[in-house]
Amino acid sequence: MSFASQGDLAEKTITFAELADGVYAYTAEGDPNSGVIVGDDGVMVVDATATPVMAKKLIERIRGVTDKPVRYVLLTHYHAVRVMGASAYGAQEIIASDLTRGLIEERGQEDFESEVNRFPRLFQAVESVPGLTWPSMTFESAMTVWLGRRRVEIRHLGRGHTKGDTVAWLPEERVLFSGDLVECGAAPYTGDAYLTDWPATLERLRALGPEKLVPGRGEALTNPVDVAAGIEGTREFLTTMFDCVRHGVAEGKSLKEVFDATHAVLKPRFGHWVIFEHCMPFDVSRAYDEARGHVDPRIWTKERDLEMWRALQA
Repeated sequence: MSFASQGDLAEKTITFAELADGVYAYTAEGDPNSGVIVGDDGVMVVDATATPVMAKKLIERIRGVTDKPVRYVLLTHYHAVRVMGASAYGAQEIIASDLTRGLIEERGQEDFESEVNRFPRLFQAVESVPGLTWPSMTFESAMTVWLGRRRVEIRHLGRGHTKGDTVAWLPEERVLFSGDLVECGAAPYTGDAYLTDWPATLERLRALGPEKLVPGRGEALTNPVDVAAGIEGTREFLTTMFDCVRHGVAEGKSLKEVFDATHAVLKPRFGHWVIFEHCMPFDVSRAYDEARGHVDPRIWTKERDLEMWRALQA
């Protein structure tokens, strides 16, 4: 028995779309997204891709629109698929929240090894990764980076997908890079999440008033109606899933029983979303822990991944 994602071998078509002058979304049919912000004196990359070899594909797109140096790489959170390509850019600073750096220290290596095993296609030329990616600049709740006259507000709005999630907000252009706090047509991965907190974090994100939004996965949302729908769809998935799990826990059901019941409820509404089958065992396992009073997510290892997957897919 193997992960649903291990059979996902089809290459995705990459889109590099300009959302505002010098602001780009790098998307790939439900694979992890990145963003590019071109300022007067340099470039910021939002999420670095999974390996340096994969990052070169993004660098090629950047060089198609500017010859300015990549000065900053922003990590929206610690997951390996977002951060392990950072060394390719030669950036002067790698930015993350204090909490994200702490998670890299605590569980970065385990996360890297488990993610590569779960979804090998997303780690092309994994041997090119030189080691864990370490932020050189961190912040507690907010910081501002000026790319010449272009203002980029970097904010930690609360716990959600992880406890260290960061967004990049361009207030003049009304463009938001949400990381995996928001997904579009892709199932949210909640294996390291804070499900009690995530909806409130989404409300703070919504309150910024973005008119365009680059989600963690899925196509860029390019008008306020689609932005609202993307945020609401993410919230609906999270709350429906967690409500089902909490109900099962209150009834004293086993993890397997809760998984089967929750899967049956969510599949008609969300089963067509990208990576739905891959995410559900991890999502329900974390929700089951949180509903039983485990506030902080347990560390996923390759061994724990496989044990959980086999038990819930039996």
